[in-house]
Amino acid sequence: MKKISVALIIFVFFLSIGSCQKQIKENDYPLQPVPFTSVELTGDFWAPKIQRNHDVTIPIALKKSKETGRIKNFKIAGGLEEGSFCTQYPFDDSDVFKIIEGASYSLQMFPDQELEAYLDTLIHYIDLAQENDGYIYTNRTIMGDSAHEWAGDERWEKTHDLSHELYNLGHMYEGAVAHYRATGKRNFLDIAIKSANLVDSVFGYNKLETYPGHQEIEIGLVKLYRVTGNKDYLDLAKFFLDVRGPDGPKYCQAHKKVTNQTKAVGHSVRAAYMYTGMADVAALTNDPEYVDAINRIWKDIVHKKLYVTGGIGASGGNEGFGDPYVLPNMSAYCETCASIANVFWNHRMFMHEGEVKYYDVLERTLYNALLSGVSLSGNRFFYPNPLASDGQHERQEWFGCACCPSNITRFLPSVPGYIYSKTDNQIMVNLYAENTADIDLDENKVEIEQKTDYPWEGKVDLTINPDEEQQFELRLRIPGWARNEAVPGKLYRFTDSKNQPVEVTVNGEKVETQPEDGYIVIDRKWRSGDKVSLDMPMPVRIIEANEKVKEDRGKVAIQRGPIIYAAEWPDNPKGEVLNLVFDKNSKLTADFKPDMLNGIPVIKGKASRAEKTLEDEVVVSEKQEITLIPYHTWANRGAGEMRVWLPIEKEATIPSPAPTIAAKSQISASTEKESLRYLNDQIEPENSTSPFNYNWWPANNQTEWVQYTFEKPEKVSKVKVYWFDDRPDGGCRIPDSWEVRYKKSNNWEPVQNKTSYSITKDEYNEVQFEPLTTSALRLKVQLPEEHSSGIIEWIVE
Repeated sequence: MKKISVALIIFVFFLSIGSCQKQIKENDYPLQPVPFTSVELTGDFWAPKIQRNHDVTIPIALKKSKETGRIKNFKIAGGLEEGSFCTQYPFDDSDVFKIIEGASYSLQMFPDQELEAYLDTLIHYIDLAQENDGYIYTNRTIMGDSAHEWAGDERWEKTHDLSHELYNLGHMYEGAVAHYRATGKRNFLDIAIKSANLVDSVFGYNKLETYPGHQEIEIGLVKLYRVTGNKDYLDLAKFFLDVRGPDGPKYCQAHKKVTNQTKAVGHSVRAAYMYTGMADVAALTNDPEYVDAINRIWKDIVHKKLYVTGGIGASGGNEGFGDPYVLPNMSAYCETCASIANVFWNHRMFMHEGEVKYYDVLERTLYNALLSGVSLSGNRFFYPNPLASDGQHERQEWFGCACCPSNITRFLPSVPGYIYSKTDNQIMVNLYAENTADIDLDENKVEIEQKTDYPWEGKVDLTINPDEEQQFELRLRIPGWARNEAVPGKLYRFTDSKNQPVEVTVNGEKVETQPEDGYIVIDRKWRSGDKVSLDMPMPVRIIEANEKVKEDRGKVAIQRGPIIYAAEWPDNPKGEVLNLVFDKNSKLTADFKPDMLNGIPVIKGKASRAEKTLEDEVVVSEKQEITLIPYHTWANRGAGEMRVWLPIEKEATIPSPAPTIAAKSQISASTEKESLRYLNDQIEPENSTSPFNYNWWPANNQTEWVQYTFEKPEKVSKVKVYWFDDRPDGGCRIPDSWEVRYKKSNNWEPVQNKTSYSITKDEYNEVQFEPLTTSALRLKVQLPEEHSSGIIEWIVE
């Protein structure tokens, strides 16, 4: 057989890629994004974050992947080392794939030979770990019949459940495409193609007809199709969507056929990844049913289930969506990965329809819920992103389930790709950030330079430099906040209408500023050096939630530009903000602090502090100045109180506790946890699922105790306990039994109770006993055989 030259192989490959791209372009999104590689961010907001992602976050993610054994798993599976599977979850392979994806993006902005060489080393380990037929799943390769219980006894057995075999591969395909585009090397791409060919041979109609329990492979297959032109990958992505439902779990959106779904349910990351994949497949197959379905679901979320920060997923139990308008703040989940997926999805919705409402949601999520997920230093992370805290939330260096930090590494370098989009005769400026962009437009090149301090200020100067004079539309998005619209729909609204008009000039001359579908459209023949100035006044705005959002009644949120603000402990009297009663009529001023939290505008206003009295009344102090910071910058100065929604009525706040016996007691327990402070915080529970609880989870079928040690001996005769019970999803139930004991000398004696020990949920359980004087009381609690238990509030009288 004659040898074929490597040069010829490469030529044929790239020729086929070019033909493929032409074919795809004919059936694709109507709008096309300007790729992030064509946009160089400058300025003080995004550029340092992306640089820090390269310098700090990616190295940390690689270091932690090595320390935790994620990388070693590939080495063991590939025969380079011996041992058992090193990590906790069978989806841990995906973290390495995501980090390679993020590092590949980063290499395109920050050439780094050392990092590129290390990626080649990782890819070598992955290559060795891939089995001969293309299968790659280190847990099964290493452990064989002793694989993780989520994996099942055989390949693909629990694909529809928790194995994450296909989820891992989706992230591998995304990483492989990113690496190929960044370096031109096929080493990782060939691994992905070999894997995808195996998956295509196994799954499909008249083959294995099942779906991924965690959606993601659909997105990866589409990216693989775009690079290779192999339509089998696109067809397989569509199969994985169409084969879902009916009658599967809502948790993974398999309860109905995807085209029949109307509401967002279940795990929020799974959901938003699925909607993203549906948007991709719809664009490439021209499937209007997909678009109709994800439009219906989008309205359900934005009108009923979206947090004011742009976060999605209210419930920690399912890491996902709850009922309409049920948006708790302190227990809000708002997973960082869900925010990233929400941006992915809204961006694709925009490319389908070109409506600014999708960018209004995207921008809200981007600047608030998503950015909250990574510290200003780039080395600590949030998994959930709540809207209130009493100090129980603290950024972590890493997690056992590390999907969020690895997701951050791949998202941040891609931010420049969300700024512009285009058609043959339009350039849309969708986000404002200081940058220089090179845009291909109808066989001409147009350079756009933005100068701006956005998101801190609303003034934007653009210089338009086409290579040749050219007629085209420049469309400047006017964000919802500048159009007096807090969000699309009626879930949130500004309390007043600011009639400060947006102003636009071209070469110093004012132009018509009546937005057309949310854009100011300037259609002219552009010459090099033309200058456009956009001035969007950025007053401080007050937001109210829909009355149906029970958690936010009697409260307001503060927004300036796209940024949601929060009160945090270091900036306010006594380090307390949960007890604030905000004066919404106070003058709100913005003041830039260059030395605070990497340089931020703070907002100042007035508020009072509320506290309970022994007579169970709530009294408020004189008004005093409070300071608010951008929500995404919270928890960068240590754990403490924070809240986004500020009560304007004392009935809506959490007052400081009254000086009761319990409030003044020292608390101890058989299992010491920071959450012990909830036992005497005097926050009245609505039901037994309150997040303000102390529990013994995961312990079960044993005796535990909690104890109050009084400041001085007290005469007591009654105890009231509110039990924690988070059924059906959680692991805690009301206890099997309990009793009260008091300290007598050095012994613990049972009280002589006058009433029986009731054990019910969703109400106080009271026991009265013969009066006694003691220095301490203890609750002895018998946990159920198969569940744990917990306490929300313990009152002593």
